[in-house]
Amino acid sequence: MVFSGVISYCLMHPVALITGGGRGIGRGIALETAAAGYAIVANYRQDAASAESLRAEIHRGGGVCEVVAADVSSAAGRAAMLACCYEKFGRLDLLVNNAGVAPEVRVDILESNEASFDRQIAINVKGPYFLTQAAAKWMLDLKKAGVIPLGRIVFISSVSAFAVSNMRAEYFVAKAALSMTAQLYAGKLASEGVLVYELRPGIIDTDMVAPARAYYNQRLSEGMIPQNRWGTPKDCGLAVRAIAEGRLDYSAGATIDISGGFQLQRL
Repeated sequence: MVFSGVISYCLMHPVALITGGGRGIGRGIALETAAAGYAIVANYRQDAASAESLRAEIHRGGGVCEVVAADVSSAAGRAAMLACCYEKFGRLDLLVNNAGVAPEVRVDILESNEASFDRQIAINVKGPYFLTQAAAKWMLDLKKAGVIPLGRIVFISSVSAFAVSNMRAEYFVAKAALSMTAQLYAGKLASEGVLVYELRPGIIDTDMVAPARAYYNQRLSEGMIPQNRWGTPKDCGLAVRAIAEGRLDYSAGATIDISGGFQLQRL
């Protein structure tokens, strides 16, 4: 009965796959996308409790959410995510490449090591690059078959794609590469009805920035950001919701800053 109900739901509602969806920015995106009427497939790697609490919260709100444990840096993990979408819902309308990691230790560029660099590239670049490749091919097939009207893909990069810091340099390199990945896929897919966007969050209040919270509080007090506040996962979620609802369907390839004006050049 439950399975039948899920299928009936997805005959009328689109489906979103959100990597790293259980916590932080991904959770904010999942909640807003569910509120927009999407069935959610939320990927997580280790924190099953957070993923399950997300599923329960979406269900309490009348939505549908499945969770899948998988490592985006592995081919098997990426295949497991798409298999979950296929087996549970038979379609995919929106992919949000959100999963990412910060370096385990913040060190100067002259002290960084290859293991940390390789980890950044594997999770923050290779994973979304090849997940998007597979998802886009499926979306094109679904669109050709008339199952979905459009495909939409969102890359969550960072202001670190263009800002400079000598600490955790490998993270900045990875985010810059992810930004270019978004542009490459946007250029390839726009004319075929799969729209690609890049979101660049700034200083967002999540567990990832906890080690630098005092530093960012100090910088905020000094006027680092024109809007002068921390961003929230909900801020990111609302931007993805606008894309999910089709409000930016003539903006393929757009880069959207979710940073309180951090990107502004000021004299």
